[in-house]
Order: sequence, then structure tokens, then C-alpha cells
Amino acid sequence: MGVSLSIAIYLTCWWIVFLSILPLGVVSHAEAGIKPEGGGDPASPVDPKIKRKVITTTWVSAIVFAVIWLALYFHLIPVPQLRGLS
Repeated sequence: MGVSLSIAIYLTCWWIVFLSILPLGVVSHAEAGIKPEGGGDPASPVDPKIKRKVITTTWVSAIVFAVIWLALYFHLIPVPQLRGLS
């Protein structure tokens, strides 16, 4: 697996994990009983904790990527050889 494919797989894993982790632990303004400022949506989060979620996403994605890389390295997942278009 080349560097560019590794980066593409890691970034794909990162976004999937990020979108999975994003709603965890979120309390909306409606749930907290707080009126949103400036006519905001009552379903918007009070404190989204984005920095913490980005950090969590990064290490979870690293673990997922490591599992994928090991499975490909030890040929546990068969991957067909791609031929160039030349």
C-alpha cells in the first residue's frame, strides 16, 4: 500500500469516525432549558466540545487505520491488483 493510498484511507476513516463521534455527549439548548441567543435553533448544542472530539477522532481513526493496514499487510483482506490505464 503506497503513501497516497494510506493517506486516503486514513482521511476516509477520520471523517467517518468524526461524523460518528460528533453527536455523542451533546446537550441541546432545548434539553438544557436555555433559550438560544439571536434566534438560534433550539436543537443546536450548548457546548459542542469540538476540540475534544477532534482529538478523540484522531486516535480512534489511528487504531482503525492500523487494523486495516495490518489486515492488508498480512493479506487477510484480498485486494485485486489495479492496472494502469496506459
